[in-house]
Amino acid sequence: MGLPDVASSVILGPWLDEYIEFASRLPQNEPAALAQLRNRAIAGFRENGFPSTALEAWRSTDISEIAQTPYRRVPSASVNTSPVDVVPFSYVMCGELVFFDGHYAQSFSSICDLPEDAVLGNLRDAIRTDPDKVQTHLGGYVPFEENAFAALNTAFIKDGAFLHIPRDTVMKEPIHLLYLTTGHENPTASYPRNLIVVGENSQVTIIESYAGPEHGSYLTCPVTEIVAGEGAEIEHYKIQHESAEAAHMASQHIYLSRKSHVVSQSMSFGGGYTRNDIGATLNGEGADCTLNGLYLPSGTQFVDHHISVEHTRPGCRSFQLFKGILEDSARAVFNGLIHVHPDAQQTSADQSNRNLLLSRDALVHSQPQLLIFADDVKCTHGSTVGELDQEALFYLRSRGIGEEEARSLLIYAFASEFIERIEFSPVKKDLEKFLINRLPHGEIIRQAM
Repeated sequence: MGLPDVASSVILGPWLDEYIEFASRLPQNEPAALAQLRNRAIAGFRENGFPSTALEAWRSTDISEIAQTPYRRVPSASVNTSPVDVVPFSYVMCGELVFFDGHYAQSFSSICDLPEDAVLGNLRDAIRTDPDKVQTHLGGYVPFEENAFAALNTAFIKDGAFLHIPRDTVMKEPIHLLYLTTGHENPTASYPRNLIVVGENSQVTIIESYAGPEHGSYLTCPVTEIVAGEGAEIEHYKIQHESAEAAHMASQHIYLSRKSHVVSQSMSFGGGYTRNDIGATLNGEGADCTLNGLYLPSGTQFVDHHISVEHTRPGCRSFQLFKGILEDSARAVFNGLIHVHPDAQQTSADQSNRNLLLSRDALVHSQPQLLIFADDVKCTHGSTVGELDQEALFYLRSRGIGEEEARSLLIYAFASEFIERIEFSPVKKDLEKFLINRLPHGEIIRQAM
């Protein structure tokens, strides 16, 4: 069901026109499988349109303003960027792929010596040079038929990151995927596509970052598909820190094979309107998946997390911890589903959403859910929404700590449960620095650490 307030053709027309212009510039020798994938995606978008609040999954998420904004793709990477623009968001590591406005910037990127048969590079090039490795997985995990923004990303597939790690390979240094939006006068859109395939018994750490100018209207619409082979170990971080006028509409799906272990941690700090659809399929006995998230909306920011974890095989474990800190008139949504299929006996699954409201005008909708069709399981879920502990605040003030300093200490303590779960030190230090700088009199936190 599409948006009801404006004629569907009026809403979809500019988006479809943009696709027609984009498709006219595609190479004639594009692989048939990719062309078919595009056609399915744009046909689904044309038929279903944008979701309305009449749909349960979008009941608290009104995207009509996004749908009616005239976003346009940037034809090529900006020529007005410099290495200085990249430095604040860069990490020193094995490989760093940099993209401007959704376009791969080779001169800003760096790739170290990779293990034998490992592939790291731009998805556009990989489609041409490694078609079999790409086409086996591309578009196979994110259900774009059910999500207009995933459908748009699939239709507009061009640039993004491709990482393929063969079996029995340990990547000693992390990989960084950095997506930067540059300043433009009119609203722009980018559709990054990431495909990460990790072979049997291999290990890797991946950081996925999105950033942009402090002001400016733009849409970032990424899709990330992560495939973990048998016994693979993946550590994944996603950091979103975009303009307060930006929309970030993201989809991510993780496919886990037997005895694989994936930890994916999401941090949402920017964006006027953010939606993260995160899915995981535990499709091999003994698979283990952890999904954590921290979001800090303020002003009129809106952030929505929709999580779906599918347990399809026995003896698997999943864990979720999402924490939100809301200020001013900020809004947040958390909708989490754990689906245990009949064959998934001896499942262990935990889901928790905890929210801290710092203002009477802040609001959160939290709906954790369990759907269980097996009888030998251990599943828990819970949700809390509250304010700062007044007794703890009084205790700190009675020890001579000012009110703002005391509040900052308690807010940081609330976030620390998430911070302590971050294994990669540079990301952990950046998060600590961000919170210290954001909270009033944050220096007291550093003194207490």
